[in-house]
Amino acid sequence: QVQLAESGGGLVQAGGSLRLSCAASGRRAFNTYATGWYRQSPGKEREFVAAASWSGITVTVTDSVKGRFTISRDNAKNTVRLQMNSLKPEDTAVYYCAAFEDKFYSGANPVYWGQGTQVTVSS
Repeated sequence: QVQLAESGGGLVQAGGSLRLSCAASGRRAFNTYATGWYRQSPGKEREFVAAASWSGITVTVTDSVKGRFTISRDNAKNTVRLQMNSLKPEDTAVYYCAAFEDKFYSGANPVYWGQGTQVTVSS
């Protein structure tokens, strides 16, 4: 019922910035669910990065990216973004957009996933 399409990944030097975008579509209205970002590095489990409530007012960010990454959403454009600043080589991963069942992020697993976009940070 929800399709997610990421864009904005790429190669950047350490200390640089990237902005990821995720366009949502489908039968379910965008303002009825929370959205978020996860990432997965080679040989590691997929991990939570950030989530925003249906309104974008309530956000949750994992400790390793606090102060560097900002999640936001634009309900008029059905879009969720991840602004990534002060990037580090350890941020290198495939980043996935995700949609949750509920309006607020509760720690539950997402119910919909995007296809992922590669972010590579060189040292």
